[in-house]
Amino acid sequence: MSDRLDGSLVGALEAFGTPDGAALLVALDFDGTLAPLVDDPTAARMTPGARAAVDRLGALVSDGGGAARVRLAFVSGRDLDDLAARADPPPGSYLVGSHGAQTGHATAQGLESVPLELSIAQRGTLAALNDALAAAVAGREGAWVQHKPSAAVLHTRQAGPEDTAAAVEAAEAAASRLGLTAMHGKDVVEIAVLETSKGEALERLRGVVADDVGSDVSRVLYAGDDTTDEKAFAVLGDGDLTLKVGDGETLAAHRVPGADDVAAVLDTLSEAIAAGP
Repeated sequence: MSDRLDGSLVGALEAFGTPDGAALLVALDFDGTLAPLVDDPTAARMTPGARAAVDRLGALVSDGGGAARVRLAFVSGRDLDDLAARADPPPGSYLVGSHGAQTGHATAQGLESVPLELSIAQRGTLAALNDALAAAVAGREGAWVQHKPSAAVLHTRQAGPEDTAAAVEAAEAAASRLGLTAMHGKDVVEIAVLETSKGEALERLRGVVADDVGSDVSRVLYAGDDTTDEKAFAVLGDGDLTLKVGDGETLAAHRVPGADDVAAVLDTLSEAIAAGP
């Protein structure tokens, strides 16, 4: 499948997979990266090609051998349980939900997650935020609010331009009033009571993976499509591999059009890792 990819990206993948003892973290966004964006988030599924490529890489990692130093992760704005249900991650995978506020690990028995606890003040702020966003979408067809353990998300993909503008303005005003930050993505505005980012989550996970593998050196491949993924690209550097999926300005060094091209990336990497020295 590497004929889908340009030569510079293939070369970067081969260099990334070089068996030099470094721990390798392959971290992937879900929506818009492995699964096409859809109006109903509960209907999101990986493309067949992406599903097969993820499973091949997961099987390679679980078999050990040359892939014993490789770990797979899914990093998403989705709630952790929702991410686990949609991604159906291979056992051994790390999961990061809610842009870093939630973490977990996939096992053969299911998801093991780190409990997320909010302070009394944070719980009160979240309740006020939920009320404000409920008011923001009231009477605006197609706009709706998703509730997370530490955040609320305004969705406007199915709303008209006027209703979208009004709902977004109300959400931004609520964030400002409550001393929170409104994070804009593709047809969403997410407001959290915990300050997190995919970049911070990746940096933490890099260290976890290095310790897990027993290596002093780690390299990260990260693929994402949205503005929130730029915070992940921003923290990665020499030796890492950054992949933007789709259009738009980006800090990523490489770009592919869609999920099936991400599948080609994963297959090319799997081949490089399996080939060994």
